[in-house]
Amino acid sequence: MEAKPDDKWKNCLSPQQYRVLRQRGTELPFTGKYVFNKEKGTYSCAACGNTLFNSSEKFESGTGWPSFFDVAKKGAVKLVEDSALGMKRVEVLCAKCGSHLGHVFDDGPNPTGKRYCINSLALDFKKQAGKT
Repeated sequence: MEAKPDDKWKNCLSPQQYRVLRQRGTELPFTGKYVFNKEKGTYSCAACGNTLFNSSEKFESGTGWPSFFDVAKKGAVKLVEDSALGMKRVEVLCAKCGSHLGHVFDDGPNPTGKRYCINSLALDFKKQAGKT
């Protein structure tokens, strides 16, 4: 995992990104720039550039956050139990830098049945060349 002092994260992330990625915050539903993105490409960690999700795994969940039914490659994310806010959830972290991305739930579509509910602020998107 990429170790970086807190002040370095503050210098390379916007205040909103820092709150989500490093302080485990969330953005308001339906406010993120990738909620309705339908372009083809890849989503990576906004903090370190680790490839996380492909557009082919994105689906419309109606929850207000970008949702994916699988990760781009095995080991891209780390899943940890989260009992904050009095709920039992599974937190999704970037496996490379440990940044908070969102949570994963067992109510997604086939083939995985998973719904990775991810903050837009935690993502960067790279459009696939020549395709929309």
